[in-house]
This record gives sequence, structure tokens and C-alpha cells, in this order.
Amino acid sequence: MSFFALALGSATKNRDGKIIEAFFPTPILNPTAELVAAVKQAAGYEQGNQSLEITSEQCASLASAFESNDQAESANFASKAAVSEQPVVIVVLESDEKPQSVAEGFLKLQLISHRLVKPHGTVLDGIFGLLHNIAWTNEGPIDLPELADRQIEARLAGRALSVDCVDKFPKMVDYVVPAGVRIADTSRVRLGAHVGEGTTVMHEGFINFNAGTTGVSMVEGRISAGVMVGDGSDIGGGASIMGTLSGGGKVVISIGENSLLGANAGLGFPLGDRCTIESGLYVTSGTKVRMLDNNGQEVEVAKARDLAGKSDLLFRRNSQTGAVECLTNKSAVELNSELHSNN
Repeated sequence: MSFFALALGSATKNRDGKIIEAFFPTPILNPTAELVAAVKQAAGYEQGNQSLEITSEQCASLASAFESNDQAESANFASKAAVSEQPVVIVVLESDEKPQSVAEGFLKLQLISHRLVKPHGTVLDGIFGLLHNIAWTNEGPIDLPELADRQIEARLAGRALSVDCVDKFPKMVDYVVPAGVRIADTSRVRLGAHVGEGTTVMHEGFINFNAGTTGVSMVEGRISAGVMVGDGSDIGGGASIMGTLSGGGKVVISIGENSLLGANAGLGFPLGDRCTIESGLYVTSGTKVRMLDNNGQEVEVAKARDLAGKSDLLFRRNSQTGAVECLTNKSAVELNSELHSNN
């Protein structure tokens, strides 16, 4: 039987003993049957999708189980976790279903940010209702009802408690820093983002959870939830891609390879490879587009949704009539190799 994922992690609890977040440094996708059997014996896992708090003794047993199943990184973490005072949790996902616990939700977000699965590659249904707003601070995550007391305690102890944000999703880099990326403002990339190797996210760039890039990209605009941007494509400054949470409905909006979304432009339908949307032009799925031939003559009028996924297109606005036009894109985007160097 094939299992979806498992991971050992460190958790944070609130004063009521409820887990409010979990950190999984070495998640394992599609673990072997032998590893799952060893985890069952060491941690008391039975069947189905479960998140279990484990004791120090169980954690030490898991270290041996991971070691004997060629999972050296997980074994090393388990050995350290066995002597930690932090709550330790193991999550075993027999199948990929909607998360039922906070720990399961955080594991799935980290599977994406570790690049083990791509956006839409795991079921995240109901995750907004499962997670709740937390104060993410310089002293770790704090449940909101406890924040005021913790601020007072810190001040009376001569410390300043700094609250970075109040959100359901923390910033990605507090959990995962993928190889080969540059992120100018780390608060603008949420946990659950998929940041491809070679991607640069500039100060005003933003990547939501369950969204991201597959490879080399310059992100100076907004990549909304559910959106995937192909290798070699750029998102210009102030540009925005409509996500499933912001009006895009159930249509999965994406950008193909070597495409350009110009500065302050917008996209509301799937864009193919080697396409360009000129600066300042927002094209939604219902936008009426004048289709032009190579001589600049109108062939037909179509809705942008009818062009979904088609490649080698240039979208522009006629400066005299204001009409949105589409013609063959004669040049693909070529990224500045020095600017996009991440290593």
C-alpha cells in the first residue's frame, strides 16, 4: 500500500494545550512500506491519517527507525527532538485528503514550500477554517487571546515583544528556505508558496500559499493563491494575477514559460508560453479582444477565455480607440542573466 506522506515535527501549543502550529524540517513524500511499519511500531500509529503527539522515548525509537530506513536527516532531527522540551508530533498521511488537524495543515503547506509537491498537488480544502489567526512574533507564534498577557510579561522582564504579523499563514522562510532563491522582503512570501530555483522576489513582489513559480522568474508583482508561473516568466512591478480566492472562481489561472506580465498589468485567465501583456493592461477572462492578423487587420473579436493556454500572443491596448488587441508575439522574454543570478 502506498502512503502519501509522513513527517516528524516540533509543535507549539496554546495555554489550553491545543497545537497552533507545527514545524517539519524533513517531511517525507511517499514513504516506503518498511518505513511506515517502523513508524507504527515506534510511535503507536495505527491507520488512516493521524497526527500524534509522542514521548521522548518514542522519539528516540523513531530516530532508530529513520536511521535503519535511510532517512538520515529525519533520524538526526528525531535524536535532537528526543531531548527537547518542545512538544513533538508525528503526522502520517495514508492518503491525500483534506487536512483534519492543524499539524496536518502545516505539513501540507511545508510539502509545497519544500518543493516536494507543486501547488494543486495536494488537497488543501478547508484549510482556512482549520487554521486560525496567530500573532507571529520574535518569540515565536502566540495565540491571539494570549498576546496581551505575553506583551505585558515581556515588558516587565525588560524585553520588547515584536509582532511581525497577525495571520493564519506565517512567512515561508521561518520554516523553509528553498535553494537558489532571492527574497527581498521575506514577509511577502507565505508558507505554502512554491518558489522555484532561480526565482527572485523583489520588495513589492508577493507569493501566496498554494501558488508560485517553477523555475527562473523575476517577481515584482502579485502571484495570488492557486496561480503557477512557468520557468522564464516575469511578473512586472505592480502587476497582479487573479487567484481563485480573489474572483477567479474555480478556474486555475497560470502563466506558461518565457512570458511577461508587464508593470501594473493584470491577468484573469490562463496564459500560454511566450506571451506578453503590455504594461497597464488588465485582461480578465471576459475581456473582449480584437484578434489581428500579421498585417494588423481585425480577423474576429473573441473573449480572452477563448485564448486560454494559447502561446505566442501579445496583448495590448490601442492607444487611439482603447480597444484590447491581440496579435502574434514576435519576441519571447529574455531574462537578464546577471540580474537573475541567485547563486
